[in-house]
Amino acid sequence: MICEEHQQQQVRFDITRNNGIRNKMNRRNQRTLVKEDLIEDEAAMDNNKLEIVDLRGMNLDSFPINPTLHLAAICKLDISNNNIQSIPESLIARLLNVVVLDVHSNQIKFLPNSIGCLSKLKNLNVSGNLLQSLPKTIENCRSLEELNANFNKLSQLPDAIGFELLNLKKLSVNSNKLIFLPHSTSHLTNLRVLDARLNCLRSLPQDLENLINLQVLNVSQNFQYLSEIPYSIGLLLSLVELDVSYNKITSLPESIGCLKKLQKLSVEGNPLVSPPMEVFEQGLHVVKQYLCDKINGSGKTSPKKKGNWFGKLSKCTTFSGGNVGVVDRRQGYIMPNYRSIDGLTSPRYMGMFSPRRLFSPKSYFSR
Repeated sequence: MICEEHQQQQVRFDITRNNGIRNKMNRRNQRTLVKEDLIEDEAAMDNNKLEIVDLRGMNLDSFPINPTLHLAAICKLDISNNNIQSIPESLIARLLNVVVLDVHSNQIKFLPNSIGCLSKLKNLNVSGNLLQSLPKTIENCRSLEELNANFNKLSQLPDAIGFELLNLKKLSVNSNKLIFLPHSTSHLTNLRVLDARLNCLRSLPQDLENLINLQVLNVSQNFQYLSEIPYSIGLLLSLVELDVSYNKITSLPESIGCLKKLQKLSVEGNPLVSPPMEVFEQGLHVVKQYLCDKINGSGKTSPKKKGNWFGKLSKCTTFSGGNVGVVDRRQGYIMPNYRSIDGLTSPRYMGMFSPRRLFSPKSYFSR
């Protein structure tokens, strides 16, 4: 909890514009707002308190301004599950100490440009609204660690989002209308989770190798749009889960065989030719070995791809001099310390509107 090391004190605090809202709060036992000791609130030095304001699910059409509420003293603001259509520029600009801002499940069509003033913001949830774009000024929220913009109408993300939000660890933009991810996305070196399923993605950034901490990549359910995965995916050495299901992919890049930490791979719903289906039926370790054989030269692979990427894979210790030896011309390079991973499973998508419900039977590849 924010400011959890400080002593907490609960007080009753009405934030109402009219008796209707006041009565609603009374019926709900007058939801209390938690006031906590100040960490860095220069604007609230006189009362030395930070506040958590919880106004979710109260049928609000707009944020109820109360003169006794000190906006600069709020460290968490939750106005989710209401009917709010817009947020005033002046309101956002005064939330100087907000760390968590949750406005999900409203009717918001745009975010104010003043959101760039929130230098301490770490968690922003704007999912379930009517946003068609994010303001360019969001790039100034350089403390941001988690951005949830699921279930909107986004057609693009700010071009420089990856150059500025270097602390971002989770980017969730599923269920939108994104055609591509900005090139700068590949510069989010602290990113752990990238969820871009249920969009209209035509392609992914080519230089994915910069996402050195990425553990989960989900680009599933782009249906007839996404037809290939970049070869650079083999340099995501921290990758544990990869979901490319329900796309138009006919072949997986051989470099996937170099992902030693990969434990879950979901490919169902694609017209895959390579690797062949009989390879998938034998499990993830066989799939990875099959792809490794191709990139090592045992199978048929593109000389151009091999020439461009073999050196990079070597630098990332995917292939190293100590572990690579030549047995004969048919086997090429071998990896004596290669560790197989038991099983091949698919992370289940629990969303209410998942198109997986439309497909039967489900096909999950397992050992």
